[in-house]
Amino acid sequence: MRRESMEGSSKKTSPRNKENLFHVIHKVPAGDGPYVRAKHAQLVQKDPEAAIVLFWKAINAGDRVDSALKDMAVVMKQLDRSEEAIEAIKSFRRLCSKQAQDSLDNVLIDLYKKCGKIDEQIEMIKRKLRLIYQGEVFHGKPTKTARSHGKKFQVSVKQETSRLLGNLGWAYMQKLNYMAAEVVYQKAQMIDPDANKACNLGFCLMKQARFDEAQSVIQHVLEGRVPGSEDCKARKRAEELLQELESRQPIPDLSDALGFNLDDDFVKGLEQMINEWAPSRSKRLPIFEEISSFRDQLAC
Repeated sequence: MRRESMEGSSKKTSPRNKENLFHVIHKVPAGDGPYVRAKHAQLVQKDPEAAIVLFWKAINAGDRVDSALKDMAVVMKQLDRSEEAIEAIKSFRRLCSKQAQDSLDNVLIDLYKKCGKIDEQIEMIKRKLRLIYQGEVFHGKPTKTARSHGKKFQVSVKQETSRLLGNLGWAYMQKLNYMAAEVVYQKAQMIDPDANKACNLGFCLMKQARFDEAQSVIQHVLEGRVPGSEDCKARKRAEELLQELESRQPIPDLSDALGFNLDDDFVKGLEQMINEWAPSRSKRLPIFEEISSFRDQLAC
C-alpha cells in the first residue's frame, strides 16, 4: 500500500504534470512558438514591452495571428500606446479570420475611447449596430460565447445591442449632445435595462432640465426596480444624482449653445437608421421592431 501511494504521488509530480499545471495556473498556451513566448512574457514574466515584440513576431510568422494582434493591442493600450494599437489593427486585421473581426472591432472601440477619438468611436458603434440589424453578427446564431477574466459566458444579440447602444449614448454624452444620448439610452433600456444606463439616462434628462422625468428614472434605481440596482457603484451614483437633482442646480446644458439637435445626428431617428440599413432580404431582428415607433414618440 505504501509503495502504491508513493507511485501515485510520483505520477502527480511528474515533469509533464507540472508543465500542464503551470499552463493552467498562468493561463499560458502550450508550445514554443512566438505567440506562446509572448503570452509567457505578458502573463508570467510581467514584461509587456517584451510581449509586444514577441506578438509582432507572431503576427509576422503567421502564428495565431487572430489572438496575437488582439492581445498585442490590449497590451499597448495598457502602456498608453493606444494610437499605435489602432494603427496596428487597421494594418493587419486583413490577416485575421472573419471570426476575429468582431473582437477586433470591440478592441478598436475601447482604443478610440481611450484616445478620446469620440467621432471614430461613434462611427464604429454605428457600423456594428448596422451589422446586428442586418443579421450578420454571431454568424447567424442568437448567442455567442464571450470571455472575461478567464471565465466564459453567453451573450445574446439582445444584450449585445443594448451594450452597444449604451456605449453610443456615453459617446454622445462626451460630445455634450444630451438629447441624442437620451434617445439612445431610452432604446437601450427598452431592450435590456440596467442600473448604470438608467443613471446615465437620468443625467441626460437633468441636463435638459426635465427634472421630474429624471427623478422618476433615478428613483427606480434606488427602489431596486432596475436590474443591477444592487450594485454599490450604481446605487451610489443614483444617490449623488438625486442629491444634485434636489438642489436643482445641475451643470448648465450646453447642447443648444453648441448647435446640437436631433437633426444633426445619427439619432435624428433610429427609424431613419432602420430605413437606411434595411437589407435586401428581410432579416430584421425583433428588437428593432421596438425602435420603429421612434418617430411617433418624438411627435408626442
